[in-house]
Amino acid sequence: MSDFVDGTAFNFEQGQRSRKLFAAVVLAALDDAIADDKKYGNGPEQIARWARSRDGREVLSCAGIDPNERVVNGLMEFVGKGVRTSVALSREESERRNAALLAEQAEAA
Repeated sequence: MSDFVDGTAFNFEQGQRSRKLFAAVVLAALDDAIADDKKYGNGPEQIARWARSRDGREVLSCAGIDPNERVVNGLMEFVGKGVRTSVALSREESERRNAALLAEQAEAA
């Protein structure tokens, strides 16, 4: 019985590692689309084409993301903002966005 539990835990851990690896591929695709957007102006279309492709849907699924149209629209919106993924995931950027949102809400009230 303990071998079964150890094997299940190992398989779960391997699955989590695999999901993280595919999530990194999604982040790299976003960064590439942002770079294309700055250089050529077609970043949102580029990420949408990738996300709707067979490979893109497979990568999104393996990353634990349901490859539906809502996700594609979210990816396009993210690329349209032009903020690199490393910056968007940083604590400083998150704090800055929250402060800007609070200032906006206070101004509106």
